[in-house]
Amino acid sequence: MSNRILTVALGNDPADLILKNGRVVDVVTESIYDGDIAIVDGLIVGVGKYDLGKKVIDLKGAFVTPGFINAHLHVESSMATPEDYCVEELKWGVTTLVTDPHEIANVAGARGIRYMLEAGSSMPVNYYVQLPSCVPATPFENSGTVMHTKDMILCMDWPGVLGMGEMMNVPGVLNQDTEVMQKLQAFRREGRPIDGHAPCVSGKELTAYVGQGITTDHESISWNEAKEKLRNGVAVWVREGSASRNLQDIIAGAIKDNVSFRRMGFCTDDKHLADIRKEGTVRSMVLQAVKLGVPVCTALAMATFNPAQVYGLKHLGEIAPGKQADLVVWDDLENLKPLYVFHKGEDALAKMQEVQKRKIPSGLLNTVHLADFTQKDLCMAWDEKGEYPVMELLPGQIITGKSFVKGKDITKRLQDGSLAYISVLERHHATGNIGKGFISGYGIKNGAAATTVAHDSHNLLVVGTDAVSMETAVLRLQEIGGGYALASGEHILGTVALDVAGLMSSHGSKELTESLDKISKSAHEMGVPDGVDPFVSLSFMALPVIPKLKITDKGLFDVETFSFIN
Repeated sequence: MSNRILTVALGNDPADLILKNGRVVDVVTESIYDGDIAIVDGLIVGVGKYDLGKKVIDLKGAFVTPGFINAHLHVESSMATPEDYCVEELKWGVTTLVTDPHEIANVAGARGIRYMLEAGSSMPVNYYVQLPSCVPATPFENSGTVMHTKDMILCMDWPGVLGMGEMMNVPGVLNQDTEVMQKLQAFRREGRPIDGHAPCVSGKELTAYVGQGITTDHESISWNEAKEKLRNGVAVWVREGSASRNLQDIIAGAIKDNVSFRRMGFCTDDKHLADIRKEGTVRSMVLQAVKLGVPVCTALAMATFNPAQVYGLKHLGEIAPGKQADLVVWDDLENLKPLYVFHKGEDALAKMQEVQKRKIPSGLLNTVHLADFTQKDLCMAWDEKGEYPVMELLPGQIITGKSFVKGKDITKRLQDGSLAYISVLERHHATGNIGKGFISGYGIKNGAAATTVAHDSHNLLVVGTDAVSMETAVLRLQEIGGGYALASGEHILGTVALDVAGLMSSHGSKELTESLDKISKSAHEMGVPDGVDPFVSLSFMALPVIPKLKITDKGLFDVETFSFIN
């Protein structure tokens, strides 16, 4: 500790900044007390009574909390570049992001990860990366690249890398797949945190999975599932994104059982920029938890102290001497409107305006490479005497149901919007692979929707009622380098250009949100139900690690049996 930090702490020298007359939220004891906060060189040096400061801000009784921590997210899912994304998080008091860039890694590998890390680290936030563990998520699809253990080890010591991202290949763990076990061992050996991904896994399978070093899990959709994971020693991140909203069930169950929240935190996983701009991320989850009955200081600890402890970020997450001065000043704790956001003792909201966006590496542009195809290639073949499996889209969930449709009913159901074709075109290497099937619950009539945001391999996914509309949407995405497209017949009804790896827009958050609002409105007018996000929900239909049925460029996939359906 420097002499100046010591003398300021004793009250003998002026601090760089004093936040005076604040109501300090102590997330360790979960209590609130009056005090001044003295800051030197980006660190908190004292909390109590301080008067000597080069700069003094009178908070007049406003509340001060540590900066919020979003414990697990994919920046790419916002469709904004890291700089634009960080701006929106900072506005709502989030100063620490624990990111998993496996979206861009599936398109561009290590160069994509490095771009995200460097761009995010240029902002006044703590931008951490959990290295993607499953690129691709399974061997049952084609991604832009494959990351082996040796590739991950080369990235482990990059500044900002914490540990391993979500281990989605649960069967690979349980069956002791050589590559999977090598990855886990490499991170366990260094004591790095390892994120889990175990939807609906329970009993001995969960015990065996967790025993391989899993630190966290964010996939619980019910309190019983979350409780079992907590009892197995896993920290549970309560998820509230754009497609998956699990907070209500988990928090209500935890309150009913009167359990401790100390090993629980908040995360968004996947959330649209438009939703973030409306309500924030962690901030909105704190408010929801409090409304359900969680004490406000407990909810604030879940947003700060808890994830910092789990990830070993000892310098973050609390207001105490020696901790980094990441602080948020709120008008009150009922509405959580930030008055100031400090990162390392500096005004983050002012500083972020000075950051220049990084130039997009050329290798992350023009990433849609399709083989030649015909209209007939896009639609599942069927006859009236057959019976076919149907993927059921469920509102508010990324799991799907499973049903069947008789061939004699297909034409009518395509016309009334209760059924649609769904196809995935491999778009990284122009292999010509096209997986085909049927989907219900999407509701679209007389048209098609297409996207290159298709978790996690991010091939080109298209849903539609007819081949002409589907072809129109697909060709539009090929033309613009990826994004969203909405078509009816030969007419394009809406486009969102995501030119960076087919996942993010380089054009700024305002233009992005405007185009997203417009295309979403058009999709709903075409029949997509109000409870379904037209493109976020669609993007998870290609993720073959979430039950029950999913589709990849290799075909329709049964996640419960981990096998393709003929």
